[in-house]
Amino acid sequence: MSKRTVAEVLVDELAEAGVTRLYGLVGDSLNPVSDALRRDGRIRFIHVRHEETAAFAAGAEAQLSEKLAACAGTSGPGHVHLINGLYDANRSYAPVIAIASHIPGSAIGTRYFQETHPDQLFNECSHCNELVSSPSQMPHVLRRAMQTAVSKRGVSVIALPGDVAAMPMNEEPSHGVIPPPPAPAANAHDIQLLADEINGARKVTLYCGSGCRNARKEVMALADKLKAPIGHAWRGKQWIEPDNPFDVGMTGLIGFGGAYEAMEHCDLLILLGTDMPYSAWYPKKPRIVQLDIRGEHLGGRTRIDLGVVGDVAQTLRALLPFVEPRDDSRHLDEAIANLKKSREHLNAYVEHVSSEGRPHPEHLTSAIDANASDEAVFTVDTGLNDVWAARYITAKVGRNIIGSFNHGSMACALPMSIGAQLLYPERQVIALCGDGGMTMLMGELLTLVQYNLPIKVIVYNNGALGFINLEMRTAGYPEFQTDMKNPDFARMAEVIGMKGFRIEKGADVEPVIKAALATPGPVLVDALTDPAAIPLPPTITAGEAKGLALGLGKLALMGRFSATMDMIKSNIRQF
Repeated sequence: MSKRTVAEVLVDELAEAGVTRLYGLVGDSLNPVSDALRRDGRIRFIHVRHEETAAFAAGAEAQLSEKLAACAGTSGPGHVHLINGLYDANRSYAPVIAIASHIPGSAIGTRYFQETHPDQLFNECSHCNELVSSPSQMPHVLRRAMQTAVSKRGVSVIALPGDVAAMPMNEEPSHGVIPPPPAPAANAHDIQLLADEINGARKVTLYCGSGCRNARKEVMALADKLKAPIGHAWRGKQWIEPDNPFDVGMTGLIGFGGAYEAMEHCDLLILLGTDMPYSAWYPKKPRIVQLDIRGEHLGGRTRIDLGVVGDVAQTLRALLPFVEPRDDSRHLDEAIANLKKSREHLNAYVEHVSSEGRPHPEHLTSAIDANASDEAVFTVDTGLNDVWAARYITAKVGRNIIGSFNHGSMACALPMSIGAQLLYPERQVIALCGDGGMTMLMGELLTLVQYNLPIKVIVYNNGALGFINLEMRTAGYPEFQTDMKNPDFARMAEVIGMKGFRIEKGADVEPVIKAALATPGPVLVDALTDPAAIPLPPTITAGEAKGLALGLGKLALMGRFSATMDMIKSNIRQF
């Protein structure tokens, strides 16, 4: 019996580890691996149009499933294109293994055609990054890479020269990946310290992130015992918001509701499984305790009075018997009242809409939310889409909402939707795309057509880099080089084989969204949203208000008075 090649063993090991798809583009140095995939048949190669999409799609699959996913890029430019998506996967705690095929081993260091140094290139966006120089290395490097991706919940990269991939293996590795043991609770001493902090406080607020994914029951039990409001970070929304009588919204620049006030006006703030990066949005006055499975997160964003390392669900389960119950619900009631006021404010452009003129994005997003399936997966671009999705997409127990919430990359929604739809072929997948993000990776619409993926792509077409405009204005700058001349995306979709719809005025929103979501196969909706619509944060500082006024004043002085007035008129209900 002939010996198997390195590539054949690689494919076999990935399949045994549960990988069912590998996203990428085939090419020269990757040929031994792609041919091994073809002959093996257990892993489906998903041919995308850009390697960045391959990494985003694998990251989305890994985020949603919490299982190992894979992507690949050929030598030089091919694997360099993976970097942005791998950064996102690593920062989203998604277990992804990337195969960076490489130039021939004998040519490394000679400035060969397409030469890079992947063993250096991927260090910052991975937990494990190794170059395989000989077949004898492969079993050990592959095992370490897969185990690291699964155990640390992040990215591993294997740089594999094409000639090495084609060589015979002398040593056969053992099959499979050993899953990490269940995360432990905090130690008894820390649990008692945490109980003492809670029992010594009068008004407690909980603030939850993605670390609460499997702790919903325990978080709710603690909130009920303490009559505590629960705020959430963007990555915590899908796990904490659904059917939660204690939820009071989200803080941060794109936040809403009563979370900001609940955090500012408590005696004790408990951070649960969150690494929300914006330090300015943490309160200064209350005592703060932080519970996280990752010790490196403790105190990294704000000062804390107690840091506890442990799994959120396990630790809260051990903590609850030591927590003294409360009867006073005034702090919770006030936060819920603030949430209600905020919702009334946010719905100003949902309940009172004009049938003429370009629709407000609030109206559009609310219509998508109302007509989407209760089991829908939403993928969200970075930019103003983040704001509209955070505020107007309702989290439900069966829904998922993902985006580049830690890395903040444009153009993530469309490629993430590919990974989501292939993982969940029976579920509705909706990509909420900005026009800036859409035009970055627009070629992936062809991937939807090629695989007949029934993804519903909604393009928020405001003809500008809207969030950057907002950043400029609030900093006191007039907008500059953010305008975009876009095509008719709906007609373009029709030409390439998708069903296209176009929304040009408010009266189009409901009927078009209903028709688009009901149409089989891939669909694109080109929604011409009001370019003057802006979101205001849950609270605005005097400096931000001054900067916004200054930016608008500069626009007027530059001769763009009509644009200034359009913005004021379009957002008058917010002001």
